[in-house]
Amino acid sequence: MSIPEAKTRLTIPELAIRKRKGERLAMVAVGEYLSAQWAERGGVDIIGVGDSLGMTLYGHDTTLPMTVEQMIAHTQAVRRGAPNTFCLVSMPYGSYATEEIAVTNAVRMMKESGADALKMQGGREMFGIIRAIADAGVPIMSHVGLCPHFVHRLGGFRMQGRTADEALKIIDNARAIEEAGAIGLEIEAVPYLVGKAVDEAVDIFTFSIGAGGAGTCQLLNGYDLIGGFDTFRPKFAKRYGNVAEVAANAFLAYADDVRSGAFPDEEHTYKMNGAEAEKLREVLEAGK
Repeated sequence: MSIPEAKTRLTIPELAIRKRKGERLAMVAVGEYLSAQWAERGGVDIIGVGDSLGMTLYGHDTTLPMTVEQMIAHTQAVRRGAPNTFCLVSMPYGSYATEEIAVTNAVRMMKESGADALKMQGGREMFGIIRAIADAGVPIMSHVGLCPHFVHRLGGFRMQGRTADEALKIIDNARAIEEAGAIGLEIEAVPYLVGKAVDEAVDIFTFSIGAGGAGTCQLLNGYDLIGGFDTFRPKFAKRYGNVAEVAANAFLAYADDVRSGAFPDEEHTYKMNGAEAEKLREVLEAGK
């Protein structure tokens, strides 16, 4: 497996072109500099700075506590780590509660974060808000299926689109998102048949997580796929590494070496020039 060479950042028009051509893109969600570096070196096409980092990095039970300020700061770190990768940042819960609040926060996030586009959640019921953000000149995407901002209304993190009626509502929400002026949408935690129908119902860019291979782009949480976040494992999250175990073992070995005196050793200790060391010893000895 070879590491891809430096790449050129995708643009919003190119996302639409990839959709028309049926090309597949890879997207991961991470929220800090180091993981963003790894993702860019690995050739990932898009990095999503999702408010899921409220759970993976902050230990919250839901995504709801994240703030605009936190999302901006995390996106800035990701941009420094991955300057050549398209970056999509989530608007946190409450930041688009009304059209006025949404536009104010969307403009601020675009100005300060370094992101290429923003993403909110909701479909037809959010039509006016999506339209207002788009009309303000902000490239906006939205989200259908399992929307974590509605976790309490949904009764938990559960698969959506279980019935034909539910599926038709999800498809209608996707159409409304496109009609409102969004440049793309996320499809989360629905049966593949539903995700495929959503993708086929719209001309805008789509990406999915937990919807099989539906959509132009596949998303996984970066901390899930490297095995860094192992508090729980979503059904759709494939592990490509076991970073948590490697890291825990490294900390364990370090602590053992410190307690036994094996670390720090000669190799990991700074040394003075011989003559200067002798001079210091003489001065210290004379001062006793």
